[in-house]
Amino acid sequence: MSDIPPDLDWIRAAPEDATGPGPWFELAFGEGDGEDDPEAPVYIRETSAPEVVVTTNRRKWDAFVLGVQAGEFDHFVAGVEGFEPTPGAAGASAAAGTPGAAEAPDTAG
Repeated sequence: MSDIPPDLDWIRAAPEDATGPGPWFELAFGEGDGEDDPEAPVYIRETSAPEVVVTTNRRKWDAFVLGVQAGEFDHFVAGVEGFEPTPGAAGASAAAGTPGAAEAPDTAG
């Protein structure tokens, strides 16, 4: 973990009314070459194991967030109690089990 800056400002991704220790995801945005540097590091950890940190970059993080907002990952939580597909999202029909919806590619070899 020596390449993780010790002075990061961790942001907890939890509902505003959340209480207790979680586990919750936390994010920290590292310094890059300016505010809009797409290669600036983004650090992700879970509160139950804060010593385990995943590092990506701002470009990939932004692409992931846009995919979540577009419903591209809704199929991962289809059937989970309380989940409702993202309205109008590309993945919403797949998550709802709509026939003819796009499915994840078969990666079995």
